Amino acid sequence: MTEPVEQRRQGVAIIGMAGRFPGAASVAEFWENLIAGVEAIRFATAQELEEAGIDLRLRENPDFIPASSTLKDPESFDAAFFGYSAREAEVMDPQQRVFLECAWEAMEDAACDPSRYHGAIGVFAGAGMNTYALNLMTNPSALQAVGAYQAMISNDKDFLASRVAYKMNLRGPAVGIQTACSTSLVAVHMALESLLRGECSVALAGGVSIPLPQPAGYAY
Repeated sequence: MTEPVEQRRQGVAIIGMAGRFPGAASVAEFWENLIAGVEAIRFATAQELEEAGIDLRLRENPDFIPASSTLKDPESFDAAFFGYSAREAEVMDPQQRVFLECAWEAMEDAACDPSRYHGAIGVFAGAGMNTYALNLMTNPSALQAVGAYQAMISNDKDFLASRVAYKMNLRGPAVGIQTACSTSLVAVHMALESLLRGECSVALAGGVSIPLPQPAGYAY
């Protein structure tokens, strides 16, 4: 027999969190920014926009607003820690790199070691549009070094959840979620439903969106 959903919901708890945000490298820093009313949107200098490759005609447009939400060091990644070569990491979408790091940090925050936990741990995740691949396609040496197939699985958002499950040796469901701006929230909902159905006993849920280049801007 199974207990009513209403009763089982009382047994679901958030036991760990991790995240990267504009102006905050952790959930704790993000919370402090919220309390202090910190404005995390930043305005880029002309030099930064030039180095980011923003077209001069756009920069000189009077309707151009050089404001964006940027992440600190999105290119940083400890490839060796996750068993990747430098070349593999180079061709991988930064969204997938950052999400993998945050998944590891969330498990640490929960004091849950997948290598010692014998239950099923699920992953429910989604990513924003991959703008990194547009630049990657203009680097033939990097593509030739790893091959077209490796480049594809390193950048296709469909591999986000399964990549985390594989690298962290998780044995629960690995489900990609794509619902535009509500992806993270729907991922949490799907994780909750999976827990209630007994498909897994722990679940990682979240989303990632890192538009490139950074910093950037927009035409008003």
